[in-house]
Amino acid sequence: MASDLSAAKAGLRAQALAARGQGGDQEALDRHLRKALAPHAGRVLAGYWPMRDEPDPLPAMRAHGGALCLPVVPGRAVPLVFRLWQGEALEPGPLGTSQPPDSLPEVRPEVLIVPLVAFDGGLNRLGYGGGYYDRTLELLRKSGPVAAIGLAWEVQRLPAIPAEPFDQPLDMIVTDVGTILHP
Repeated sequence: MASDLSAAKAGLRAQALAARGQGGDQEALDRHLRKALAPHAGRVLAGYWPMRDEPDPLPAMRAHGGALCLPVVPGRAVPLVFRLWQGEALEPGPLGTSQPPDSLPEVRPEVLIVPLVAFDGGLNRLGYGGGYYDRTLELLRKSGPVAAIGLAWEVQRLPAIPAEPFDQPLDMIVTDVGTILHP
């Protein structure tokens, strides 16, 4: 059963990555993301440095009224850590990521912009398959409130994503078409 689910997720991942390559309206996405972040002004915001065909959260992040941080991949199969980021040069990280240097302080984000490969209307997310954000969100949610905002092009939406017990749902998803809140 687990291998069937893994195969199904792999197929959905390939389909969604192909769709993501089509992109979307970055200006509209930025407008919707800024609106979603507005109630979180003053809170520590974690975003990500876009890679592959991921939507770019950086314009909205730079407009945020609070501290910014970026994720660091400290190793395989462990939660991410976050380092304060004020525009400093980034270093190459594992898996093709760009991350702040170890010299910058670690912080606990209160709001996360979460990259994803695919999503559905139930706020389920399909990532790259490493489980980094699922582990991270589980850990952060145990220590206090945190808002997880998925960011995607509308073309990445799928009818349904099979969720497993360890999958962490998002609190909202922002696309270039609008915002999806918890049903």
